[in-house]
Amino acid sequence: MENVNTYICTGNLTRDPELRAIPSGTSVAKLRIAVNGRRKDGQTGEWVDKPNFFDVTVWGKSGENAAKYLSKGRLVLVKGRLDWQSWEKDGQTRQRVEIIAESVTYLPSGKGDGKGETGGDEPPADAPEPIAAAVGGGDDDIPF
Repeated sequence: MENVNTYICTGNLTRDPELRAIPSGTSVAKLRIAVNGRRKDGQTGEWVDKPNFFDVTVWGKSGENAAKYLSKGRLVLVKGRLDWQSWEKDGQTRQRVEIIAESVTYLPSGKGDGKGETGGDEPPADAPEPIAAAVGGGDDDIPF
């Protein structure tokens, strides 16, 4: 059986996207999203939200679109692969998990006045929908 590394989540951007270009000229956007999980509090027995924060990397035209049309607070669906990183800092090993996005899709936020740029249900009229990665991400081979 082949290994599978696919992660799909919905979350809110915790800050505006940061766009830059690598030396080859390829664009890359960095996003940070908060994804809520639920857990039962051991002392009270009540269910509480536990936010998980993920850094997301979006390459190419998709990264440019994300930087142009997304902003802090926006609800998005991210599909990609997880990339685990480890490094040394001040004598301690640090670790993080990042999502390398195949696609990023706007989702209705359920708040605001219905005008995309102000947090409403729709993205701006000139925004591509969905923001899809320049590489792969197509569903053409799905038989249903």
